[in-house]
Amino acid sequence: MAAIAALAKESGWRVTGSDAGVYPPMSDYLASIGVGIAPFAIANLDPAPDLCVIGNAMSRGNIEVEAILDRGLIYCSGPEFVGRDILPGRHAVVVAGTHGKTTSASMMAHVLEVAGKSPGFLIGGVPENFSGGARLGQGKPFILEGDEYDTAFFDKRSKFLHYHAKTLILNNLEYDHADIFPNLAAIKLQFQYLLRTVPATGCIVANADDANIMEVLERGCWTPTVSFAEYGGVSADWRWHALCEDGSGFRLYEGDELAMEVKWGVIGRHNVANACAVAAAAVGMGMARSDVQKGLQGFAGVRRRMSLVGEGHGIKIYDDFAHHPTAIKGVVAAAKAAMGKQGRLWVVVEPRSNTMRSKIHEHQLPLCFDAADRVLFVPPVSRNMSPADVLDAKAVCRNIGAKAQVLADVGSIIEVVAEEGQRNDRVLILSNGGFDGIHGRLLRRLQEAD
Repeated sequence: MAAIAALAKESGWRVTGSDAGVYPPMSDYLASIGVGIAPFAIANLDPAPDLCVIGNAMSRGNIEVEAILDRGLIYCSGPEFVGRDILPGRHAVVVAGTHGKTTSASMMAHVLEVAGKSPGFLIGGVPENFSGGARLGQGKPFILEGDEYDTAFFDKRSKFLHYHAKTLILNNLEYDHADIFPNLAAIKLQFQYLLRTVPATGCIVANADDANIMEVLERGCWTPTVSFAEYGGVSADWRWHALCEDGSGFRLYEGDELAMEVKWGVIGRHNVANACAVAAAAVGMGMARSDVQKGLQGFAGVRRRMSLVGEGHGIKIYDDFAHHPTAIKGVVAAAKAAMGKQGRLWVVVEPRSNTMRSKIHEHQLPLCFDAADRVLFVPPVSRNMSPADVLDAKAVCRNIGAKAQVLADVGSIIEVVAEEGQRNDRVLILSNGGFDGIHGRLLRRLQEAD
């Protein structure tokens, strides 16, 4: 919603917002572009706005939602606004999948920027190569993070159906969003609908290593498809090969021909796969390989994706948004590989999303921390869930082993890390929220030790 607000403002709208609370990086971003956020109140609708854009976190009973409906004000969802007011006449490049959407969309935007295409973009994060997560751009391409989450309380279709993709990247497909989808089949159905919206003159770039993606394509596809996969695995049009375990260097092949070799400042084998998808899509759009290579090498990552918060007492603190077992396992392995043999890796987890707070992934989570030396959980908040349905964090830690434990709150975690942490250790904090300010609080505590 912050990114959509930025697009609306750049398009000439006067934009104001309401929320229960915002936190960095989006709170800082909104302030920097002059969009004020106020607590929910009916007075925010006086005078009546020309248009009310309602986010998918809103529901009936919200004081402003009720006032909008009672007064008959004009309203729409965020994705509907983008599809109707921003995208006409643009080449929409949509990145979809369970993991890697924000990073891949940011990567694609930077590659096209380096190629001189001045793309617009709408990304649910803050790419480090740009000043924010959204801009109109001057060129024809427009890159969007294609979220499968539902659109609004009045529109239960996935958001990506509003974006009218011409180039579509399908990174992966797993079960997520247990509060919205009853099972994986329900998510696959939304991806089937997505394929029906891509024109025959477009292109779909699909992960051939992902059986669920391949199954969705087999159910019906009317658009030329380019596949990508890890080198040495299944046959694919594009293939990737990591030169080192942490993914800081890699080679990409188009068919059997070496297309490019890249050294960059990003880590993780999952990000090498993302880069392969982006390269395939960019070359398919007519970009020169040299420009793609240059764009990948200069990609600076995304805020809250293995972002260095700071260092205190010789211990580095990193922040990451990962909140699904596959994403957690990938980022933990990448962080440990990047450390080499120096220090220990602490992983601190807040099970915050609706899916993470549930028992859906309770048996998968213990398998995600093999590379970690210490694992600390806080108990999940039940918040509108039956206690019987809430993740048993203690059971997860028992299955991980002696290196894992559940601590009562952020304060307890800070004290344990401050007392037991050693120089050259790294602390990786995983949460899709503010996590009670742990990042800054822990950093200050460690710096006090200096």
